[in-house]
Amino acid sequence: MASSSVLIKLAACALAACMVLGAAEAAVTCSSVTKQLTPCLSYLTSGGAPTAACCGGVKSLNGMASMSTPDRQATCNCLKAASKGINLQNAVSLPAKCGVKIGYSISPNTDCSKVR
Repeated sequence: MASSSVLIKLAACALAACMVLGAAEAAVTCSSVTKQLTPCLSYLTSGGAPTAACCGGVKSLNGMASMSTPDRQATCNCLKAASKGINLQNAVSLPAKCGVKIGYSISPNTDCSKVR
């Protein structure tokens, strides 16, 4: 039951970030970010080791975000909004645990406009 409430919070934050982004020219949407990271909910809330499905989602999301600067910034904004409902230490360590470098820290304080 706790996982479903976290998923709802994650989806609500992602939706809010999409609304804030408005007319951004990015192909990446917060719903696609949420979809890719859904297998990571257990890790993001409780820790442990990320599953293969989680790391697959992280790698897929990184590939989607690497298309352009607006895509990277949109992904950053979605992750920033979603970070409010999860364990930040787990969120920060997730990319490295999955062998991915994103070039910024996942945090509510990240300035996504500086992501290139």
